[in-house]
Amino acid sequence: MHTDVVLLGLLLWMFGVSRGQSLQPYRSKRELSPVEGSSRKIGGPITKRSPDLTKVWGTKSEQLLRIDDHDFTMRPGFGGPAVPVGVDVQVESLDAISEVDMDFTMTLYLRHYWKDERLSFRSNNNQSMTFDSRLVKKIWVPDMFFVHSKRSFTHDTTTDNVMLRVYPDGKVLYSLSCIFHLVTTWNHLILMVTVTAMCSMDLSRFPLDTQTCSLEIESYAYTDDDLMLYWKEGNRSLNTDERISLSQFLIQEFHTTTKLAFYSSTGWYNRLYINFTLRRHIFFFLLQTYFPATLMVMLSWVSFWIDRRAVPARVPLGITTVLTMSTIITGVNASMPRVSYIKAVDIYLWVSFVFVFLSVIEYAAVNYLSTLQERKERKLRERLPCTCGLAHPGMMLTSYSEVDANTTGNYALREENGMKRERMLVQLALENDQVTGHVGSTAYSSVWIDTHIIDKYSRVLFPGSYILFNIIYWSIYS
Repeated sequence: MHTDVVLLGLLLWMFGVSRGQSLQPYRSKRELSPVEGSSRKIGGPITKRSPDLTKVWGTKSEQLLRIDDHDFTMRPGFGGPAVPVGVDVQVESLDAISEVDMDFTMTLYLRHYWKDERLSFRSNNNQSMTFDSRLVKKIWVPDMFFVHSKRSFTHDTTTDNVMLRVYPDGKVLYSLSCIFHLVTTWNHLILMVTVTAMCSMDLSRFPLDTQTCSLEIESYAYTDDDLMLYWKEGNRSLNTDERISLSQFLIQEFHTTTKLAFYSSTGWYNRLYINFTLRRHIFFFLLQTYFPATLMVMLSWVSFWIDRRAVPARVPLGITTVLTMSTIITGVNASMPRVSYIKAVDIYLWVSFVFVFLSVIEYAAVNYLSTLQERKERKLRERLPCTCGLAHPGMMLTSYSEVDANTTGNYALREENGMKRERMLVQLALENDQVTGHVGSTAYSSVWIDTHIIDKYSRVLFPGSYILFNIIYWSIYS
């Protein structure tokens, strides 16, 4: 009986051992961690490498960066020296420049660089981490704004165009990791912004002008004691797209500067400037303004070659040129701001307008003097002795108004009062020979006139004066 019990126990023990050995391999495979299981693979790529916490799936960025352990409403190093914030800019486009509103629109990538040790994290392979705008709202970022900005916005298609990259500094990592097991972090924030800013333009030389505009960047709340703005690499911090072009301007230069701005209520602030110089294209204004104005002035000179007795021809020509010049001046000023000083285009247009107006006044003077001369001739004919005995006084064939001064005798005489005069012989033909006894006999009387000489002088003085004005104008403003 005792022997049977011992044998039964031995059999049960042997059965239990054999069952445990058969279940052990299955259990060990189920309980192995992913890292241990992969390490058993022969030739595995991560054999004997510890995992990088920045690349392990399932680790929350807030936990890795320990965002909940710090107060990010305070700037980094609060109470210490100012936080250096480097800035660089990539200008994508210069969209519009308005003389009426005196502003410009620019689209750019704005990048900030600063250190914040509160965002430090463990990393064995010095890998950076990139985040979108959702994390930006949870940490401290520089409060940049555009001075003299009228409108600005960040792009949000298809999502907010904001990138935050947190990465370790390799040099500090390798020198301090054995002591602190963490590194100093550089934060890299990129924004895509479109901004419309003010540009104070001097239009005294318009449209032959060159304008310099500036986009100014500044911290809104932090003075230079708390935040130090600087261009990360000087002028090389400003990059532009070579394809940028404007219809009315030639972009001559982009450059950067840094200055201090003072506000009496808050103090001194660092301010960064993006300066660009623009030179206006003149060809559009030559076609639309200068050439039409010059042609109107030249058209007004045609009246000097028209007979002064042709009133219906000369008067409408003068009025048409005056009205056309008024239309050109009105059209130019309609697209310009109401400035209180004279622009270069105003000088040219108004001088041209004066030339056109003087051509009308010139004909008025010629016509008035001609009328006075006719009155004198009528009085002279009444005093002629050869007409008192005429049987038919009405038979006198010609009068002054019917005689062309260019077809009568012209004799050079001395100058009187600085003006060279001409003598015009008025021929009075008589059909009847009863007075002199000779058929076809004539009587002559000399009449002094100088009205037609105004047209002759105007043909030279007006073009010569206008050419001289153009030479002076373009030599000054070109």
